[in-house]
Amino acid sequence: MKFKDYYEALGVGRDASEEEIKKAYRRLARKFHPDISKEAGAEERFKEISEAYGTLSDPDKRQAYNELGRHQAGEDFRPPPGWDSRFWQGQSHGEVDLADLFEQMGFHASQRQARPDFPMRGQDIEAVAQLSLEEVARGTEVSLERQVPQRLPDGSLGRQNQTVRIRVPKGVTEGERLRIPARGGPGSGGGPPGDVYLDIHLKPHRLFQPVGHDLYLQLPVTPWEAALGGEIEVPTLDGRVRLTVQAGAQTGQKLRLAGKGLPRRKEGAGDLYGVLQIVTPKQIGEREQELYRELASASSFDPRQSFFAGASHD
Repeated sequence: MKFKDYYEALGVGRDASEEEIKKAYRRLARKFHPDISKEAGAEERFKEISEAYGTLSDPDKRQAYNELGRHQAGEDFRPPPGWDSRFWQGQSHGEVDLADLFEQMGFHASQRQARPDFPMRGQDIEAVAQLSLEEVARGTEVSLERQVPQRLPDGSLGRQNQTVRIRVPKGVTEGERLRIPARGGPGSGGGPPGDVYLDIHLKPHRLFQPVGHDLYLQLPVTPWEAALGGEIEVPTLDGRVRLTVQAGAQTGQKLRLAGKGLPRRKEGAGDLYGVLQIVTPKQIGEREQELYRELASASSFDPRQSFFAGASHD
């Protein structure tokens, strides 16, 4: 069979701790997850690191793997003498893929009913949830695919796909990591199931920019709305609301709508900030031009007066 260097796949040393292996996997999983990665070969790379983590995160499988010795990745090799009797009691593994071999070792362990002191915990599942702001505001469900061991009718070992529905509560934020206990891979030999770890990423929104639980909205207003003030209609995740613009409003000024941001997990919500942008029309009719000329003639306002205040002249 061909050797696969699982330590090299995760970028860790053979003496790496369980925590170092987990951190390396999480970092690489976020980088190469097919749902978010744009790198070439991301899907194959994700499968490779998942396979490596599935073996090295299990103490018994890691011990068995370490006893295979050191080889070059892709090198043909055979397990050392006596390895079969200690870790594997299946059919000849001459044509078996190394990943399948370690997967099937899980069945071997689950069959040791005579040793109740050898339960094996199920594998944790790492996943990424790409959520819209609307889903974050109201809560949602995501579907995850997992593979579980299955004994086929002919007695051989295989895998079966299962769909797991995970409830995501409202109020999660960008970069948050949810742990959903006991929804991961099934345990064996009476062991508990693994957990699901769900990394939250927010999809870009056409209007709102989230910052924590607050939302920011670029809010265009006309020159006359900024000068005279008045009420304008503003969108929120819950629908439209009326907002008062004070006379003399300036570009960049922030208007706050309390509690109209994203909900928090326990209670309350963030705020919505409208950032004013004074927008002039690109095309105006003759009457509008006439009114602008009247305004220019009547007004003494000079926005550039400060440029020359106190300046000396030769």
